[in-house]
Amino acid sequence: MPLYISSMGATGVGLGIIMASYHISNSVAVPIVGRQSDRRGRKVFLATGLLIYSITSVGYVFADNVVLLSVVRLFQGVAGAMVLPIAIAYLGDLSPEGEEGKWMGYANAAFFSGFGFGPFIGGVVTENFGQNPAFFILIGLNLLAFFIAFIFLPEVSHRKTSEEEGPALSFKEMTGNNMVKGLFSFRMAQALGRGGIGTFLPIYAALIGISTSLIGMLLTVNILSVTLLSPVGGMIADRFNRRTITIISSVLFAAVLVAIPHANGFVPLLFVLLVQGLTAAVSMPAATALVVEEGRTYGMGSTMSVFFVAMGVGIAVGPIISGGIHDSMGINWVFYFGAVMGAVGSVLFAWFTRGYQQVNDRTY
Repeated sequence: MPLYISSMGATGVGLGIIMASYHISNSVAVPIVGRQSDRRGRKVFLATGLLIYSITSVGYVFADNVVLLSVVRLFQGVAGAMVLPIAIAYLGDLSPEGEEGKWMGYANAAFFSGFGFGPFIGGVVTENFGQNPAFFILIGLNLLAFFIAFIFLPEVSHRKTSEEEGPALSFKEMTGNNMVKGLFSFRMAQALGRGGIGTFLPIYAALIGISTSLIGMLLTVNILSVTLLSPVGGMIADRFNRRTITIISSVLFAAVLVAIPHANGFVPLLFVLLVQGLTAAVSMPAATALVVEEGRTYGMGSTMSVFFVAMGVGIAVGPIISGGIHDSMGINWVFYFGAVMGAVGSVLFAWFTRGYQQVNDRTY
């Protein structure tokens, strides 16, 4: 997608706006959808989101300028609010206490195993057949996901935030919780950095002479490393202090970003992305397990929506800021900015959650 947009002559800021438009609408929709899914069930939102995503993907075939691509991604942001946050909340409903990390690790693995093959398939198809066939594959796979969800996915028969356990607390009450504030700050700061990286990493790789297929392979290896290691990361999160794991792995993530501009070939960049995948495989199950813990109090969909709003806002604003940095200072500084944001997120999370204690896989 970044290379496709660049081929239209978009500036760094224009590229950032297109990539951010999805997350702008997504951030507005996620809290509404999350709260409603606590009241009305998960399946209807999940299936509807997949169907809307499939239909709006047709727009990629016909969009030939920055404005039209931004509109397509705005609609897809709303559809996306009904998919990933709701799917994670669905699994959070089913996760036994003390095993939140394990099941969030499996969730990461399930998601990234599919997501990881996308860049590789897209790169190979685009290089050999053009961009539109890659979009047709996108449409077909999303329709397949819709039919699977609609036909086979049962509604959760008992949600831990059901009326028999009392109504879910309000968003205002949720924002007074130090763990929620810490997770929100951590996720937003990291997403500010990640948003720019996701947009400009393919461009950086192309600038140092890496082909489209190899760029797709780099992204695939990065994501598949997350896939393979996430279940292990989830089990670690259930055995050790989740707060400590999140802090250490996020600091390592910041260090990895500093290394990207110094990786001047396929093999060095591959190594850096493998290490980055390792940090994500450890930090994300731990952080998401902490969200699940809070979700039992505030409503799983509502709490998960706060986490995803933080991510959405960061990824929405990050590419725009990174685009400005790219245009004024050069592409290397995009990655340095991401490293600074990762460090800031670690510090904020550590500060807000300094009273957290995990005893016998439970929070007290």
